[in-house]
Amino acid sequence: MTRPIHLLFIAVLTLWTLPAAAAPHYVNPEPLSRIVAGAAVAEIRKDAHIRLPVNSRCADIATILANGGQAQTQPGSIFSKAKLDYQLVREESFSAQLINYLAGKSPYLRGTVGMINMAAEALSQDPRTKPVMIYQMSWSTGGDALVVKPGIDSAKSLRGKTIALQAYGPHVEYMARILGDAGLTVKDVLLRWLPDLTGAENSPMAAFQQDDVDAAFVITRDAAALTSGLAADAGNSVRGARVLLSTRTASRMITDVYAVRSDYLQSHRKEVQQFVHALLKAGEELQTLVADKQSRNSDYQQLMSAAALLLLESETAADVESLYADCELAGWQGNVNFFESPTFLRSLAHLTSEIQPAFISLGLIESRIPLPGASWDYSQLHDGLSLIGSTSSPRFNRQEAAAVVAQKQWQGTLIEGELFSFEILFEPNQNSFPENIYQDAFKKALEYASTYAGALITIEGHSDPLGYLRKKRSGESPLVLGHIKQSAKNLSLSRSVAVRDSLISYALSHGVTLNQNQFTASGQGIAKPKSGICGSEPCAPTSEKEWSDNMRVVFRILQVEAESSHSNPL
Repeated sequence: MTRPIHLLFIAVLTLWTLPAAAAPHYVNPEPLSRIVAGAAVAEIRKDAHIRLPVNSRCADIATILANGGQAQTQPGSIFSKAKLDYQLVREESFSAQLINYLAGKSPYLRGTVGMINMAAEALSQDPRTKPVMIYQMSWSTGGDALVVKPGIDSAKSLRGKTIALQAYGPHVEYMARILGDAGLTVKDVLLRWLPDLTGAENSPMAAFQQDDVDAAFVITRDAAALTSGLAADAGNSVRGARVLLSTRTASRMITDVYAVRSDYLQSHRKEVQQFVHALLKAGEELQTLVADKQSRNSDYQQLMSAAALLLLESETAADVESLYADCELAGWQGNVNFFESPTFLRSLAHLTSEIQPAFISLGLIESRIPLPGASWDYSQLHDGLSLIGSTSSPRFNRQEAAAVVAQKQWQGTLIEGELFSFEILFEPNQNSFPENIYQDAFKKALEYASTYAGALITIEGHSDPLGYLRKKRSGESPLVLGHIKQSAKNLSLSRSVAVRDSLISYALSHGVTLNQNQFTASGQGIAKPKSGICGSEPCAPTSEKEWSDNMRVVFRILQVEAESSHSNPL
C-alpha cells in the first residue's frame, strides 16, 4: 500500500529540519597542581566504611568479587574475612577522585599509571597526600583503541591531524607513546580534549562524529559503535572509520593500578597490605569462575550481573563480560615484575621515566617527581595463592606467523599492517651482528616487543643489487641471473636470522624476558633496494651512500590482531 503523500512530505521535512549534532564541549587541560592549588587537606575519615573508588574497567570486577558482589562489603566476602570494610563508589572523573582524596574522604586512588603520574606533582605538595603505588591490577589487552577516519593508514599519517581524547584520562600516555614511536610530537597534531571518557555528549566518541576531528582515543565499546560500517548518518557509526591500533596489539601500554596516601599507608600499613592480598585472592577466584565455561554456575552469573550494575549501570551481564575479555589481570608474578624487577621493561620505574617527560611536553605537569612503590614483602603476599603468573599473554605460533609474513611478502603487502619500523646497516660480507655494535638497535627492538606485545615483529634482510646488475650488463644468461637473485635472497635471510639470534642472545644475557616467537626472520634479497626499482629491475645505486644503504636489515612492527589464528592466547 502506498504511503500517503502528505506523510512522506512530513517525514522529509522532519529529516531536513533536524538540528545537527551539537559540537562537544572541549576543555583546555592545565597541570592538576593548579587545579587543586589551595584545596584543604584533611585527615582520612574513619567512618563505618572506607570509600573505595572503582572504574568501569575489567579488573574492577575482581574488586566487586572481593566485596561480596555489592557496593558495601558483605559478610563472608574476601574483604570481610580480611577484616576490611569498604563502600565501593564508581568514579570515572579523576579530578573528582582527587578532591575526595585530598579531603580525606578516601585514602585510595584508582586509575592508570599515567593518571597517577599526572597527579603525583599536585598531590606531593603535602607530604601526607603523596601517592604511593601499592597494586598493579591489570593490563589493557583490547579495551582501548585509536579510531581513525579514511586517509590515516599509519601512525605517521597522524601528522597534521586533529585527535580527540579525554583530559586527565587513561589514554593520555597511550597517545603520547604512539606519537613518539611514529617520530611525531604533540606539536605535530591538534589535540581536542574532552571532559568525559564515554557515554556522554562531551566524550571522544562524540567528538569523532564531528567533521573536523580525524582520530579519537576511545574505549573498545565506543570503537565498535563508531566502526560498525553503517551509513554515516545512522547511529554512531562514521563512514569509513576503522581501528588503527588497539591495546590488543599495544598490550603493555595501559595498566590500571591502586595508589594510597602516604599518611594512611604509614599508619595503616598492615591494613593496606591486607587489601592488596585480598585483591590478589579475588583475581584468582575471578579467573577460576571465568574458566568454568561449561557450567557458568550461579556464583559466576551473580557476579557478572552485580558487576554490570555497579560498573556500567546495566542489567546485562554480557556487557561486563566483554570488559573482562579485553584485559589481563596482573596477578602475583605480574606485581613482582612491575614493582621489583629491574629487567622488566614495562615496570613502574620504566613507565614513570617514559610518561613524565611526555606529560611535561603536554603542559600537564611542570617537573619530574618520583613515584614510589610500597616495597611489599611479596613472599608474604603469596600466602594462600595458587596462580603464580598473569592470566594470559600473547603466544605466537612461529610456523603460522612465518606463513603470514611469507604470504604478505609474496603479495607485496608486508608494510600494510606496519605500525613502526627502523633499520640497521651492515658491511659487505658481514654475517655476524655483535652486541657492542648493535646494542642500541637491540634495546629499541626489545622496547617495541615489550610495549606492543601483541604485535608481530619481522626482521627483514636486504641485499645490494650492484653485483647482479653488473652480471646482467655483461650479458649473463637468465639462468645465471636467477641464481644470483636467489643467492642474494638466501644470504639476506641468513643475515636476518643472525640478527634475530643475536637479539635473543642479547635479551637473555641481560635478563630481559621476551617471546621468541614474536620475531620472524625473512629475506628480501635485491627485490626492494633503497635505490628503488627501474622498470622491473633494481635501480643501480648512484652514490656510495645509496650502495651502503641497500645493505640493511629492517625491523617492522606489524599489527596482525585481526588474524587471531596467528597468536595463541593461553
